[in-house]
Amino acid sequence: MTDAFDAKAFLATCSTHPGVYRMFDDSAKLLYVGKAKNLKKRLTSYFRSTGLAPKTAALVARIHSIELTITGSETEALLLEQTLIKEWRPPYNILLRDDKSYPYVHLSAGEFPRLALHRGSKKAKGRYFGPYPSALAIRESLNLLEKVFQVRQCEDSYFANRSRPCLQYQIKRCKAPCVGLVSEAEYAEDVRHSVMFLEGRSQALSQELSSQMEAAAQQLDFEQAAQLRDQIAMLRRVQDQQHMEGEQGDADVLAVQVSPGGACVNILTVRQGRVLGGKSHFPQMGIEETPEDILSAFIAQYYLGHAERDLPEEIIVSHPGDELELLEDALREVRGKALSIRAKVRGQRARWLSLAQTNAEQALQARLASRAQLSSRFIALAEALELETLPQRLECFDISHSSGEATVASCVVMGVEGPIKSDYRRFNIEGVAAGDDYGAMRQALERRLKRLQKGEGKWPDILLVDGGKGQLNMAREVLAELAITDLPLLGVAKGETRKPGFETLYLDTADNAFTLPADSPALHLIQQVRDEAHRFAITGHRAARGKARRTSKLEDIPGVGPKRRRELLKHFGGLQELSRASSEEISKAPGISKKLAEQIYAALHSE
Repeated sequence: MTDAFDAKAFLATCSTHPGVYRMFDDSAKLLYVGKAKNLKKRLTSYFRSTGLAPKTAALVARIHSIELTITGSETEALLLEQTLIKEWRPPYNILLRDDKSYPYVHLSAGEFPRLALHRGSKKAKGRYFGPYPSALAIRESLNLLEKVFQVRQCEDSYFANRSRPCLQYQIKRCKAPCVGLVSEAEYAEDVRHSVMFLEGRSQALSQELSSQMEAAAQQLDFEQAAQLRDQIAMLRRVQDQQHMEGEQGDADVLAVQVSPGGACVNILTVRQGRVLGGKSHFPQMGIEETPEDILSAFIAQYYLGHAERDLPEEIIVSHPGDELELLEDALREVRGKALSIRAKVRGQRARWLSLAQTNAEQALQARLASRAQLSSRFIALAEALELETLPQRLECFDISHSSGEATVASCVVMGVEGPIKSDYRRFNIEGVAAGDDYGAMRQALERRLKRLQKGEGKWPDILLVDGGKGQLNMAREVLAELAITDLPLLGVAKGETRKPGFETLYLDTADNAFTLPADSPALHLIQQVRDEAHRFAITGHRAARGKARRTSKLEDIPGVGPKRRRELLKHFGGLQELSRASSEEISKAPGISKKLAEQIYAALHSE
């Protein structure tokens, strides 16, 4: 407890009403937000002389002031607490990092509706099915519906401008309504069957298709009967995989797994009795560490902190907690209709819960194993480079181009917990001679380091460049010009065989060359970062090259709009013949003056 905070005097005047409390340090930074049915009783528990958990004791030691907000009920306090946590993200609260909205399947309106994945607000006309736990779960459902019912999934703009069937029709994943190869009635029937599947009425759908198959067979329409048989077979396989024929209910099944290295909450999404999939979340640990407290905090933040999130009629949890009844009341108020939170379940619901628990355990084990392996690699790198402190952040640069075309530099960042993809950067290199890798590296490093000097981003502990002595010396020149003297520089050059495990490393200078054993964890970390930089650079280069090749040089010429481009290409038979033409020949094209012809000729022969 800090000397600046008089806990005894504060508690003497503290309210006994329900409400929210906010704890601040001596720099007025918000440390923790909590709620209480009785504020005085709850806050008194923080300042007892013994029995505090280590994290709680660390929090109390930093408290400089506490602010209270009285509410009319404990439910109001819970809602306010989640609003404040979402807005301020205090370091001692359990924090849910995934703020993305869950995806839905959208069935558009119109004569020939489209099925597609949708995120965000539901403004477009049509029906929405979900939410699904991940985009992968939706793509699996859409992939099945494409095969079974062949409802279109193409963009409306693409659909409206077709003059002949596309590849989807050829591989029997669409009936080509765009060119009238299916009647509106038949397509509507396929849409109706797709809706039955998305609503979870797979059993009724299978029975209906079976009746249609028998009727087709009796009418000797064996081709139609065979098609219906194949549809039924695919639906049956899905039902067998889900193990839930005849089940009903909309539920989110939440299981928590806690270990000294972190926590995982797995959500299994069940809609209309169908398991749509699962997703694991890894909340930042707060001062509470019991599974019950973590699960209660997660439920409050996940549902109450996101008013736009759809609430199921039932939430099944792996651990009962003292706050479940309060959470149930708050969620029921938000949903506006019945909702229950249950910890003790039987039958199919118990099997759902068991599946969620298994997923939580495996996801947490995999995350901790990966983190432990990466941590050991950072330690090995510090030892190999004889660093006094353990590096926390590596940045690696690489260059990619095709014979100098569309040169792109990449900067990737690796931390002790894995790639920090939000800090990745690409640099489109301009004003450098084609194929000048050194000049491209100089430009990328200058742009990156100047931004860091301005305070835009975090400084790396080690700077890696993919290349040998030349790239290393270029990077040293940039560091010297920018007066950066305390940043370790590591060059990574491929060995004579150019195979992994034979790299030559240069630390700070070209004279300080060394190699590491092929099984060295430090070398594995360097290879991992180097390969990621290479991948990121190639991806950017291919995108830039593709864009350049899809863009006609005519598009950059003032006075040459879409109509004139079409007329020019039509007159000469293509861009290749146009490029061979002289300015006089170009001026003979319809609508092209002599002056404009000279501009076109100059643009086509600028390189």
